[in-house]
Amino acid sequence: MNVLVVCTGNVCRSPVAEQLLAARLDAAGFDDVRVSSAGTRALAGSPMTPQAADLSRRYGVDPGDHVARQLTEQLALEADLVLTATRAQRAEVAELVPRAARRTYTLREFARVLHFLASDDALEAPETLGTGAGSRMQRAADAASRSRGLAPPPSDPNDDDILDPYRASHAVYDEAGRLIDDAVDAVVTALAAPSVSGGRGGS
Repeated sequence: MNVLVVCTGNVCRSPVAEQLLAARLDAAGFDDVRVSSAGTRALAGSPMTPQAADLSRRYGVDPGDHVARQLTEQLALEADLVLTATRAQRAEVAELVPRAARRTYTLREFARVLHFLASDDALEAPETLGTGAGSRMQRAADAASRSRGLAPPPSDPNDDDILDPYRASHAVYDEAGRLIDDAVDAVVTALAAPSVSGGRGGS
């Protein structure tokens, strides 16, 4: 399964989220899931900013030799799940590839919907999960797509966004890092709940 994480420049938020999500999914046994990233207006060819690389290290992952790349129609088409930093970027993905809209969320929105699924007793039993971590991740994404309109919305729509720290203070980087860490942790924790991959009826 291919997961694509998207922000603007692909030098701050999306590479940090990509690295944290990949490492934690792997640690949780989701070794058939590939995570990559891109930017809607990427600083193509650039490395992560030093502050963003420091965030990755702080949260226990190696930033490696990340190189920013531009979001393309092909990347969006190849992704089974697209996670963006903001609602505006979610809309840009949908405009670029309209059929990708149903599988595109902000990272915090996806965490919120999975939390709803994990806490809902009406979901199917664990024995319906199928085999393999990749299969489980796909089932979770499919369940989220069917249930996203049923999950309680945030009290403030901005709560589905991650602020942009590019050229901002260390405090803004710290806050962006905290939001990414919290969302990634919530996603992986929810995926560990058997009910998330079971699915729900409805449109």
